[in-house]
Amino acid sequence: MAEAVFRARIEEAGLDGLVEVDSAGTGGWHEGDGADPRTVAVLRAAGYEEDHSARQFRADWFGRLDLVIALDDGHLRALRRLAPTAHDAAKVRLLRSYDPAVMPDGPAAQPAASSHGAALAHDLDVPDPYYGGMAGFEECLEMVEAASKGLLVAVRDALAARGHLDGAAS
Repeated sequence: MAEAVFRARIEEAGLDGLVEVDSAGTGGWHEGDGADPRTVAVLRAAGYEEDHSARQFRADWFGRLDLVIALDDGHLRALRRLAPTAHDAAKVRLLRSYDPAVMPDGPAAQPAASSHGAALAHDLDVPDPYYGGMAGFEECLEMVEAASKGLLVAVRDALAARGHLDGAAS
């Protein structure tokens, strides 16, 4: 869901030639499967295109990635443990840390970790709707859409800081 929404935001902003959007799970349980039919239904009803095939995140991907987005604290911790270096672990952020309604100071206010893993001042998880009804999928979409706006701002800022944006895309 998050991949489809953020890909749409990137395309709308004219950044699709500069930003790669992809997704993978922390486990291989559904590898090769398409998205849950309820996810597909919610995305299509909201006007998003979806073409997903599940796969598992690999540690060797960190070297080519600037940012890794997790949807909940469990995934955040799993991805940070998988990271080969502290620099790579710092690339992992929670999606909702980009939602200004949840984190007014932005993702910089998100604590990196504590002795008990990622200690968060707010509940930043996007809940897994798998075992519930359609309302849970719709709620997830709302959370993902809200956070994607802030994530787009952060990505634009990073591109501009690297000199990758001209006046047309900013």
